[in-house]
Amino acid sequence: MYEKTIEPVAIMHTGFGEKFGIPRQSGLVPEAAGQIIFEPKYRNPDALRGIEEFTHLWIIWGFSENRVEKFTPLVTPPRLGGREKRGVFATRSPFRPNGMGLSSVRLDKVEYKSSKGPIIHVSGVDMLDGTPIYDIKPYLAYADSHPKASDGFAAEHRWDTVHVIWRDEALKSCMDEDTRITVEHILAQDPRAAYNKTKDYIYGMRYGRFDIRFVADSHAGTIEIVDVVECVDGYHKVK
Repeated sequence: MYEKTIEPVAIMHTGFGEKFGIPRQSGLVPEAAGQIIFEPKYRNPDALRGIEEFTHLWIIWGFSENRVEKFTPLVTPPRLGGREKRGVFATRSPFRPNGMGLSSVRLDKVEYKSSKGPIIHVSGVDMLDGTPIYDIKPYLAYADSHPKASDGFAAEHRWDTVHVIWRDEALKSCMDEDTRITVEHILAQDPRAAYNKTKDYIYGMRYGRFDIRFVADSHAGTIEIVDVVECVDGYHKVK
């Protein structure tokens, strides 16, 4: 049997310092930015020649925070409320035999004059900061886009977005406008687990250098940001 050991060619850097809050799919939050920094042996600019002719890229990456000890054929997709099971190969569950992820992101620019070699700036990411990247390929609309494709069970259980509200105290934070818009769009996806939607509970999400506290009202379809704390000296965990 053919076997091959693979190694990361790059590392993805994003504003997602923890798993909670990461969009469930790439492209759901177009403003969520990332920077792809190559490992030293892959920093040859020739490897990127022609890449700027494309608007989108496929990123093949690894679920580095998940440890799968043994093969589990059935998983519980979040879209089904954590109650129904589906075959792992019929889902996008992170708990996979080889722990590989696939994302389509927008190519914003390539920065060549950097001490770390070429840096690819992308948006629409759904990856944790520090995620290993195993390969990068151009997205080809004529071959990769299938407008009439079926979404299976995902079509029947789409995530409804919620309305995001800011309390006056939270708006007084030093968060810049671009980050504020990104945070709004992240929370509009309602990052809470389907089985954990306790009313009046104060949730915490980290994005960039900010910890965001919020409460949610599932009946009203709203999320209210109650406080924003800047992490000046490293990671300030929200309780």
